[in-house]
Amino acid sequence: MRTKDLVATAISNTFRSKLRTTLTVLAIFVGAFTLTLTNAVGAGVSQYVDAQVGSLGAPDVFIITQANDQTVAGDGPIKYDSSSASVSSQQGPPGTTTKALTKADLTTIGDTTGIVSVDPIRAVQTDYIQFKSGTQYEFSINPTSAVTTADLTAGAQLDGAASDAQVVLPDSFVSPLGFTSAEHAVGSSVSIGITDILGAKHTVDATVVGVSLESLLATGAGANDALISKLADAQAGGIETAVTSYGVAVAHFKTTLSADGITALKAHLAKGGYTASTIEDQLGAVQTVINGIVGVLNAFAVIALIAAAFGIINTLLMSVQERTREIGLMKAMGMSGGKVYTLFSLEAIFIGFLGSAIGAGVAVGLGSALSAVLSQGFLSGLPGLNILLFEPLSVAFVIGLVMLIAFLSGTLPAQRAARQNPIESLRYE
Repeated sequence: MRTKDLVATAISNTFRSKLRTTLTVLAIFVGAFTLTLTNAVGAGVSQYVDAQVGSLGAPDVFIITQANDQTVAGDGPIKYDSSSASVSSQQGPPGTTTKALTKADLTTIGDTTGIVSVDPIRAVQTDYIQFKSGTQYEFSINPTSAVTTADLTAGAQLDGAASDAQVVLPDSFVSPLGFTSAEHAVGSSVSIGITDILGAKHTVDATVVGVSLESLLATGAGANDALISKLADAQAGGIETAVTSYGVAVAHFKTTLSADGITALKAHLAKGGYTASTIEDQLGAVQTVINGIVGVLNAFAVIALIAAAFGIINTLLMSVQERTREIGLMKAMGMSGGKVYTLFSLEAIFIGFLGSAIGAGVAVGLGSALSAVLSQGFLSGLPGLNILLFEPLSVAFVIGLVMLIAFLSGTLPAQRAARQNPIESLRYE
């Protein structure tokens, strides 16, 4: 019997006992349906978290501050030190003193082996944004936007090396400013209003290079270094200000550093009195919790599949018993034990394919519709979140996994069929 004949025979034999096969397929359906949905939840939430993490900074960036002097419980408040008063500020949680970084600190950090560059973060207080002569809207800029990755809906990321002023607009500004779409906004020039330290009003023009979804973790629009410099100069009002300290600095480290190398570099900076944190440090725990929840949900789906596997074993064992004479006849006519084994294995695989394909298909259909409804309703406050993200490779993995489980489940019945003695089988009543 040729391979295609074996496949055709296996498929037709599967439907001999329609009720038994249907019940087994339904059991597999439940497991495949659940596993597909849980994988989609994991992929959707992970994608959203990755987008939010990108709004905090690039993967090769340290956010550096002076190490905090933490008050130990029971020790009382920290004594005031006049020598450090000019470079300290109470910006941390109660009981901490957050020291500012001086230019000497920036030089020290920049000279550290493994650090490529270090720049202070300069905050500017903008008043409004306006397109042409339209309505003016209150506007703010994310001070770390020069090193962040925006979750874009149109356009491109900021060019830190560009000499022209660039801005990435939150998508909520597109329609109010008078743009017909996010694509229409890209390339347009907008005016940003700012008040200097003397109270005079100024405007700075910038080109919209992109439109992004608003981030929960880093609010405000994105601005490149050139735009921030122009706004800072306008805010100074022409007065030479000697800024000698900064609250936070951004340091780029070598992308070739291994995980151990990054850890060693953070430890080295800590010895110098600096706290360096990466994106993973800031949100690594969140991702761990998400992976744990998805793992638990997947475990329930696997339990359902294991239960379905026993159904496959039962279905095929009964099939072997009912077809004992048929198996004996096939072997008496020259079919080898290997082909008998293959025939029953194919039946198991086909049952697994039916249940997994139907389960995954229904999960994708219902899940996509549910995700669309939720994104417009209950989850509308989380722009960019696609709670159920069905990735083709993930769906294919579920189907393949279920087919493998089905094959393994059919091994025992297939072996029993392959070992049948043709003479004894023909005598079976």
